[in-house]
Amino acid sequence: MTLRVPALAVPAFALTWWLAGYLIGRDPGRPALRWASAGLVAYAIAVATWTIAPGSRTAQILICLPALAWAGSVVALLPLGPAERRPIDVGALVLGVSFQLMVVALPGAGKLVALTPLLGALILLWRHHDQVVPRSLPVALSGIAFLYAASLAVLLLPIDAGGPVPALAANGLDLLVFGYLIAVAHAMAGGERLRPDMRRSLVAGIGVLVLVGGPVMLTLHQVRGNDLVTAVQFVPLAVAATAAGLTGRLSRLIDRIALAGDTRLRHDRAALFLNADALLRLRERRRLAEVGEPEFLRLTRRALDDFNDLNRLSRSPLTDLPVVAARVAVRGDDQPRARARELRAVLRESVSALRPSGPFGTTEDWHYYSTLQFCGVLGLNPYSRRQRLDGLSREARMAVDWFRRNVPRDTMRQWHREAAMVVAGRLWAEAFSGDRSRHASANPS
Repeated sequence: MTLRVPALAVPAFALTWWLAGYLIGRDPGRPALRWASAGLVAYAIAVATWTIAPGSRTAQILICLPALAWAGSVVALLPLGPAERRPIDVGALVLGVSFQLMVVALPGAGKLVALTPLLGALILLWRHHDQVVPRSLPVALSGIAFLYAASLAVLLLPIDAGGPVPALAANGLDLLVFGYLIAVAHAMAGGERLRPDMRRSLVAGIGVLVLVGGPVMLTLHQVRGNDLVTAVQFVPLAVAATAAGLTGRLSRLIDRIALAGDTRLRHDRAALFLNADALLRLRERRRLAEVGEPEFLRLTRRALDDFNDLNRLSRSPLTDLPVVAARVAVRGDDQPRARARELRAVLRESVSALRPSGPFGTTEDWHYYSTLQFCGVLGLNPYSRRQRLDGLSREARMAVDWFRRNVPRDTMRQWHREAAMVVAGRLWAEAFSGDRSRHASANPS
């Protein structure tokens, strides 16, 4: 039995391609989502290739690539500090390229070497399991990885397990579950909801499978033996699945093109699109105190990292801070982007409160303020050769020059993390110290 069975090839291709588009559209700036998307696309292309040339060398190489992408996604999830992150990222990249070359060079069963980086990434994930969100992620990823490895072995080893079709189907199912788990991890790390947004996108993906995939299946049944026509059938399916996964971003792109001459209308529609996306991903309103102080500190660090990205801030649970709610009530605009702007103002004021008195300095008491203000709030990158200083204040130019000459990149990142913890602690105290005192007075025992 081969994969010249459209009943499997078309759904496997369409669903994995749709999920790849959904993940990359959810937040293109997150490496874990990019790696997961790459793995799903590699599998989809492998399915199409296996349909045309079952068991070919090219198909075998492509079916191994998702394992390498999976490893990259797991490494991106590791909760590492700046000093640990750089060597691991560099090492993962070097090993990934090396193993990819080995997959190309080795025959048949030797291509299972692609599983080695995935095993190493999972071991690293288990070493940091107490810091991973959600806590059950290492167990879930390890279980799915085991099933994935088993299905890959069936495809590459001379094992009689009913032909390649069941193994390829199992392989695709494992990757779909993997993609879902990465989406869950991303949503929980950002304090976002996942199900409403994914459910809406999945409906579009199923619509593509029915409306486009159905005719493709019928065509594939009729053109068996014509490899060119078979390959072409997957092109419209990929385009439609991409559109289903990237619905919101494609709508904004179309507006930029069609409404290029009407800037105000384009901006107003963009704000509406972004508010709509944020509403799907915002968690239900609840008291932030219920998340606990450690989780609150983590969310504050993430919000400071995303200070200049209003779209990400609009999905942050910190938009429910009491001070943000009070400011929004005064303005009478309770939309997600309005709350994000007020949250950004609160964060800016918190950073300004760290500034020592007097003119700009480089002593130790200036480190936290300088890191957050110039590298965070102003979004300057002192280590970039293309960093333009035009229009910056004298103080900002002095800070950039000082960072570039005297502060290693990893040291700056460490200061940024520590300063974010200070800001988070102050926000927590300001927001909930009154609640704790009232609770204590109500329960004197």
